[in-house]
Amino acid sequence: MRLDHVSYAAPSGHLADVVQRIGAALGAAFTDGGLHPRFGTRNFVLPLAGGTYLEVVGALDHPAVDRAPFGQAVKARAADGGGWLGWVVAVDDLTPVEVRLGRLAVEGHRVRPDGFDLRWRQIGVLDLIDDPQLPFFVRWDSAPSEHPSAGGGTVAIERLEICGDPATVSAWLGEPADHPLDDASVEWVEAEDPGLVAISFRTPRGTVRID
Repeated sequence: MRLDHVSYAAPSGHLADVVQRIGAALGAAFTDGGLHPRFGTRNFVLPLAGGTYLEVVGALDHPAVDRAPFGQAVKARAADGGGWLGWVVAVDDLTPVEVRLGRLAVEGHRVRPDGFDLRWRQIGVLDLIDDPQLPFFVRWDSAPSEHPSAGGGTVAIERLEICGDPATVSAWLGEPADHPLDDASVEWVEAEDPGLVAISFRTPRGTVRID
């Protein structure tokens, strides 16, 4: 299973501060990703090596936040002080996931500052809300050349630290518990709350851990 991206939710009113802090720690610059009109959120994006990316996302003062599961998840995490929201895996076909979960994927899009309308479909955010250790699934409808990882630099994800049950996540993904991802290692850790606890990044300055 391929890791697509990881999401960090910023507390309300602190999106720019979080972007600056994480960017400075990694020695890399984020770009303005634009608005998610269906979700009531906006993000800043850092393309990473290996076809993945990091987003810092914040909730807008917009009714869509309370209607869309992703908006709800971002708003709740932000209200809790912010932090890692979750991890997302990319698949070529969402149909098996839709059949298993008994619902259809949701269309998502955001208009970048350059005017390009980036489009995808996603499913599993409701399950993330109920069980934060679980990733959700995405399938990109836009061309690979427009993927947010395009132009990824020298920073790469090295390891995800997740508090949860390996067997549960393994069954959710249909992948082995000891290596659920093809392109990043997963360490199962103890923490107060389940979910994505921290990520170690490989940078020109050495390994940087962000919790």
